Amino acid sequence: MHRERTVKTTKITSMLFAAVALVACGGSASSAPTTIGTATTIPTTGSQQGTTIGNGTTPATSAGTASTSTATTIPGTPMMPLTGLPIKDPALAARPALVVKIDNHPDARPQSGLNRADIVFEENVEQLTRFAAVFQSQTPDPVGPIRSGREQDVQLLGSLNKPIFAWSGGNAGVTAAINGSDFVVANVQTNARQASKSYRSKDRGVPHNLYAQGSGLFTMAPAGATPPPPQFQYLKAGDQAAGAPSSGADVQMDGVKVRWTYETKSGTYLRFQSGKAHNDAALGQVNSTNVVVLVVDYVQSKIYAPSPIAQTLGTGEVYLFTGGKVVHGTWTRKDRLNAFTLTADDGTPMLLTPGRTWVELARVNSTTPSPA
Repeated sequence: MHRERTVKTTKITSMLFAAVALVACGGSASSAPTTIGTATTIPTTGSQQGTTIGNGTTPATSAGTASTSTATTIPGTPMMPLTGLPIKDPALAARPALVVKIDNHPDARPQSGLNRADIVFEENVEQLTRFAAVFQSQTPDPVGPIRSGREQDVQLLGSLNKPIFAWSGGNAGVTAAINGSDFVVANVQTNARQASKSYRSKDRGVPHNLYAQGSGLFTMAPAGATPPPPQFQYLKAGDQAAGAPSSGADVQMDGVKVRWTYETKSGTYLRFQSGKAHNDAALGQVNSTNVVVLVVDYVQSKIYAPSPIAQTLGTGEVYLFTGGKVVHGTWTRKDRLNAFTLTADDGTPMLLTPGRTWVELARVNSTTPSPA
């Protein structure tokens, strides 16, 4: 694994995120214990080595902003598993996760559905990026453009408890890997075509014009399907994010220069690509409550040589951007059925602001936090 880089951050106390009671039936897909109204401690692993971050500058540590939460949840307040927000519709909380592979080629922009995703993973592919958008609390109608999967998806998305995986297919090796996984495979060009009501838009060319209805894709869930377990831990309502003040970050992905800029008024991070605002076709500029940068190694695919494969098991460096702050630490993950464990440099769990989260699978030395 690559060498860890660390930065001092304000100490935050431990708090376990609240989870919807239905998630408990998710079985082995969750690595971290989930509770409602009880105190639970999540063990953390990994070590850090002290060097600077980003472009070699260390943000000043903020004082007096540490959360005072204890490791308890709020009794009687079940939360949506993928956002940490209170449940408004029990039917949505009970349904499984839907993952849609979304194109990020310049000819595919603006995409549809990104601002309805609970979590978006951005992966490096062949000199571009592609999104694995995870939906549960909202339904994207339409969603797309939908593109092919990658073998790295099997490892990355295993913690979502047998999600519906919507894609447009892939080469023989990738197809075998996806079909052999525990995903509910929904190829919008073949077995899911009718249910998803997939279609080709006339406003752009093939292959950047394949769309589907998220409401139809959710009907692909088999009988007895259960919701995903929580993937992150969240701040208690009213608590302030810990960390050093930061207005966002620059992340150099393959073929895409990404900038996240914190907007105080909305409490969200606005996304820019290659110097331009990145827009959702119907919902305005792409935004997220949290941005998590997982620094990972990439190796060459043995199935398709030009394709990089993110290594999402083991341990590595992580940055959390939330509430206008940055926290630096270590991610750890021992099994594909486990969620990532995020631990700050001071040994405490990283706590996200309840809301939507964007996860960048970034290469080493590609992330530069912005000053406040």
